[in-house]
Amino acid sequence: MSQTSDHMELREEDIEAHIAMAQSLIEGFDHAPRIGKTADGPAPERSSGIGTRRRFRSTTPGLVTKRRTPVGAVQLIARVEGADGDDALMSPLQSTVLHALRRAISIALAVAENVAEQSGLGDLKRANLEGALPAARKAEFTELLAAEALVTLYVFGNATAYLLSSHLPETTVEVGEVDEVLTDNGQTALHGALWELDQDIATHATDDPHLVATVSAFAESLMEKVALRAATAPRLEAFAAAAWHVEADDFTVRGFSPASKAKSTTLTMTFKKPNEVVGNHIAKYQAMKLAKMLMAYDFDRRLNPFAELGGFIFTFMGDGAPGTGKTTLIQMMAGLISEYCGNAGYPFRYQNLSTDNIDSYQGKSGQNAKAFINNIIDPSVIGFGTVSYTHLTLPTIYSV
Repeated sequence: MSQTSDHMELREEDIEAHIAMAQSLIEGFDHAPRIGKTADGPAPERSSGIGTRRRFRSTTPGLVTKRRTPVGAVQLIARVEGADGDDALMSPLQSTVLHALRRAISIALAVAENVAEQSGLGDLKRANLEGALPAARKAEFTELLAAEALVTLYVFGNATAYLLSSHLPETTVEVGEVDEVLTDNGQTALHGALWELDQDIATHATDDPHLVATVSAFAESLMEKVALRAATAPRLEAFAAAAWHVEADDFTVRGFSPASKAKSTTLTMTFKKPNEVVGNHIAKYQAMKLAKMLMAYDFDRRLNPFAELGGFIFTFMGDGAPGTGKTTLIQMMAGLISEYCGNAGYPFRYQNLSTDNIDSYQGKSGQNAKAFINNIIDPSVIGFGTVSYTHLTLPTIYSV
């Protein structure tokens, strides 16, 4: 574990040490749900578990037997393979999902193991195995095991969402709240989460796009549920105060904060130069000043000195009749920031939220607004977002 800037490097060998365990979890295990409920109705044969695996069938007469999947058995590989109906081969996207899940589990176990050593849980586990755990420390041991479970679940959800973020389709899936959040220990917590994920895939993943959307939606829901639980849980200081970076995936674990890929988005608006903006010179130079302040953002420490000192305006509103220059001012600001970021090699993200994001589907408009905010407040990019309606434009600038 090496120190890099304000975070530690999570070594690849530490992650690979948990690959075997992660592989066994996605291949199959038994779990009796405590909180969550199984999907209503009989599970379709295509995702019934062992019987749907792509294997050679014996042609010897009299040797054909029917195999049954035990109640409570979780076999994610079989479940994912059956997500596209009767196709005899696993698709590239299905393989990507399974690799992402295995990788996410391995990262979660590696981080949890590191946190356990820092918090003292590792010593208590060894003492418990030897039968030498002091009675006075049993309550602490239980609390640390619960903290380990929350850390494992959050990192698993965070890594899964991150690794699948570049494969997200236009399809959206509502999986609802995650119920089977168990805090006995890290492994039991994973059993509960993977059992519920298996249920969600069986219910929603009718094809590859819905499979990716389901797994991603589950990961986001799991993160939200765990973060809420962690807000009042003890013994999480060792996790909340540290950060780990996975070089191979460019993935950073930073407490209970979701990670996202630091990618720029392509601007489609027409830029304006400062000399092309006329009229209200006070608003013009204020916008130019804000663009320069935004570029003072420190990506390593993830803070902006102007914001820390209270001299930065995160949001401002432009109101006026059509033709008064609201859009022109935005075009100038976006152009300046884009040029500055290009020269500095910084990722720049621009996004607009308008009436086009209002959807007739219940809940979809809220999803669009949430996605817009999350994209703009991402601390790994310079973000510039606009909310625009007729006669009103609200540019929002974040550098958290």
